[in-house]
Formats: sequence, structure tokens, C-alpha cells
Amino acid sequence: MSNPILELRDVVVNVNQNTAEQIMILKHLNLTINDGDFITVLGSNGAGKSTLFNAIGGNLPIDSGDILLHGKPVGHESEEQRTRFLSRVFQDPKLGTAPRMTVAENLLLAEKRGQRRGLVPRHLKQAMPHFKEITSTMNNGLEQRLNTPTGNLSGGQRQALSFLMATLKRPDILLLDEHTAALDPKTSQQLMRTTNERITDQHLTCLMITHHLDDALTYGNRLIVVNDGQITFDVSGDAKKALTQDKLLEFFNDFEG
Repeated sequence: MSNPILELRDVVVNVNQNTAEQIMILKHLNLTINDGDFITVLGSNGAGKSTLFNAIGGNLPIDSGDILLHGKPVGHESEEQRTRFLSRVFQDPKLGTAPRMTVAENLLLAEKRGQRRGLVPRHLKQAMPHFKEITSTMNNGLEQRLNTPTGNLSGGQRQALSFLMATLKRPDILLLDEHTAALDPKTSQQLMRTTNERITDQHLTCLMITHHLDDALTYGNRLIVVNDGQITFDVSGDAKKALTQDKLLEFFNDFEG
């Protein structure tokens, strides 16, 4: 059994705290994430999937419970502090990159993630062969555009760059928040295949929210369903491989109706 990298124990998140509209979004949620897990996350709108990611990422404070990284509490840490172990790619390709900076400059920024910033030479020229090599793994022509401002890229190239930047420093935890949802079907499939290759090759630990049942079934070693602020289904290994879309849809219908 692998050691847990991240644990959520009895986590509660409320919104509109201390008002008549206060709602509990995460309801004593428990989740153990092991080294090398690639977890696909399903759930209907409003089930708590994004809140789960925001709680892990530090964008939302938790009201009670614990978040543990390698057994040590990190629930009190800010979003910025958590970047030393966590990377996230959002649904919107415009998030996660600096539009006026070139592709190479964005990658250089990502390489310095978590380091103290000082007035040091950029060494951009020396890094170019390495950047050309890693961008060519995205299979979308990104390696030809290293000197292009990121704002001039296509949505697919920009999202591929965001994904590369998020995985450049090999985070302990990678959160993919519907990172292919804003792309056309062909570009989405291509990025999904490349995503899977990189996660597998680098043995990354990843949670990926998706609305595509086929992606949730095809990718990853584990699948969880978030419903009404809790994990209501958690399947891995052979049991996940045996799942079908029909079985999953049945399960969704059960807890929705």
C-alpha cells in the first residue's frame, strides 16, 4: 500500500458564513490520495467538485477538519504557500499564463516556481534548447512559437503551455480543473492524450475534474464521485476498469433521483 501524499479528514467548507444564506458545501469530506494516484473526479453541478479543489489549493479556507501533506497539516497555509507542492490548471486557457510574455519567458517563470525571486540574469538563451524539447512533446506546434507572446496563441496551445508550466517542476499534487472543457473536441482529445502520457511518464499524483464520462473511465487508476459535499463513490484498479458508462449513469441517477 502506498503512503498517502495528501489526506482530507472531516473537511467542512461553508459559504456565506454567519449569514442567513450560509450553506455547507463540503460536509465532513474524507479523501486519501496516494503516491501516483491519477484520480478522475465526477459530480453534477453544485456537488462540490470545485470547492474540493479550492480547499486543497488554499483558495478557500476550510472551516473545520484537516488537510495533511505527508502527514503534516497544511490547511492553514495560503494559496501562495501551497505552490511549493501543488500546481493547478484551470478550465480557462487565459488563466495560468502571462499574455504579454513569450512562451519561453512563461516557461522560465515556471522553472523558478517556489524559488526566492532576486535580481539574477534570466539565462533565457541557454534554456531555449530545453524549452524546444519539452514543448515538442505537446504535439501541437508549440515548439515553433517559443518567441510568440502567449496572448497570440490558440486556446489549445495556450492550455498546453499552462499544463507544461504546471508540471515542469513536478508538483506533489497536480489539480486539473476541467482543463480540456473550453477546447474543441479534437484539441481536447489531443491534450488529454498528452496529459495522460506526461502524468504516467513522470509518475505524477493528479486529480482531474471532468464532465466527460468516457475520459473519466479511460484515464486514471481511480475514479471518485462527489455528491452533495461528500465522496459517495470511490473505485480503483480492476473495479474501475470494469466500470461502464451505463453503470456510472445508473449511479448518478440513483443519487439524483
